[in-house]
Amino acid sequence: MLQVDLVGGYYDAGDQVKFGLPMAFTITMLSWGVMEYGQKIQAAGEIGHALETIKWGTDYFIKAHTHPNVLWTQVGDGDTDHYCWQRPEDMTTSRQAYKIDAQNPGSEVAGETAAAMAAASIVFRTSNPHYSHLLLHHAQQLFAFGDKYRGRYDRSVGVAKNYYPSVSGYGDELLWAALWLHRATGKEEYLEYVVDNAFRFGGAAWAISEFSWDIKYAGLQVLASKLLIEEGGNLQEKHRRRLEKYRSKAEHYLCSCLNKNNNGSNVRRTPGGLLYVRHWNNMQYVTGASFLLTAFSDYLAKSNQELHCPRGSLGSQELLFLAKSQADYILGANPMGISYLVGFGPKFPTRVHHRAASSVSYKEDKAFIGCAQGFDKWFGRQKANPNVLVGAVVGGPDAKDVFRDVRWNYMQTEACTYNTAPLVGVLAKLARLETEGQQQVLEGVNPSISSC
Repeated sequence: MLQVDLVGGYYDAGDQVKFGLPMAFTITMLSWGVMEYGQKIQAAGEIGHALETIKWGTDYFIKAHTHPNVLWTQVGDGDTDHYCWQRPEDMTTSRQAYKIDAQNPGSEVAGETAAAMAAASIVFRTSNPHYSHLLLHHAQQLFAFGDKYRGRYDRSVGVAKNYYPSVSGYGDELLWAALWLHRATGKEEYLEYVVDNAFRFGGAAWAISEFSWDIKYAGLQVLASKLLIEEGGNLQEKHRRRLEKYRSKAEHYLCSCLNKNNNGSNVRRTPGGLLYVRHWNNMQYVTGASFLLTAFSDYLAKSNQELHCPRGSLGSQELLFLAKSQADYILGANPMGISYLVGFGPKFPTRVHHRAASSVSYKEDKAFIGCAQGFDKWFGRQKANPNVLVGAVVGGPDAKDVFRDVRWNYMQTEACTYNTAPLVGVLAKLARLETEGQQQVLEGVNPSISSC
């Protein structure tokens, strides 16, 4: 039997399965946040933690990439995992590992892992150049693998389909990976890929109003816009024209968040002003939108440009104001007066749907907790979790701003790594503005932007 060291990495949420696709997206977004706001994170005294968090993920990806055309994409399976409620130290569930290869392709997860490692290589370029080079080597191999052997990963790794299915297909991940590789290497071949496949893979064609671990188009389009804004004058005409198509779709996404599109394509709002995409784990869409709004606001401010929407043009401050309003809502400025960032503020979720947080610490009680025993002893308790999952962002309230803090309410109380990852850069940016006393940036803009 083949032995592979897959120690490390992250569980995606409240379970104990290592799902490769959302894990890679988490690392991509953390890396993007450090790339954009590293100095601000450093000013907050958190850059060491940010780099450690990224490296814990990329170290795992290096282990999981055992051959140029082999990537181990999952450890454990959701079906057996969900039958049990145990601490990680007591796990009795399957730890079977699943891979993609040339015969069983998975372009989404190969592409996203390539994007994560390419983005992380930028982050470590100065502090750890050897590690940065290693990450870039793996990223280039994984992209070549995902592109050469194209196929949907949830068809090759069937156990992932009920939990992290690929709705958007693999086109967005391949374009996303190529664009990150272009930013990491400067090689024109990756930009050519993004340009040549812009319509074939939907990057310059799809106008999307959500951004998530599955649907990367908005993030891809904002990243392409960054390249166009920063280097447009130095680009070939062919590249510039095609990147303008990407930017137009990025603007559609941002305008939809700002309630400035026509034809009913705007993102809904709760009565309290929260962007609302869907009931299950809505906060993932909120934190992702907040990051893209914040980043694009900076791109506009640095280039002295505006965002042009069907219902009017907006300045950079108005994008930042919406991002701040979403961050404020998450931190407690909402109808229920609850912080959805666990551990922050006087009131936050105390019954997070999370096995380790809801069970007694192994350090305090080493007595074995059985598979079903955990449901009886810990899951069903009415009391608060014995462990506070500091920094986790839970799924959040419903369309009417109502939140029920009960452990079985997993659509609202489960926390996911990809909820928190995009928020790191946003909070670093806002904290720095507050420290510098730039309240006019955060306050004196048209409040109608944040209303439906």
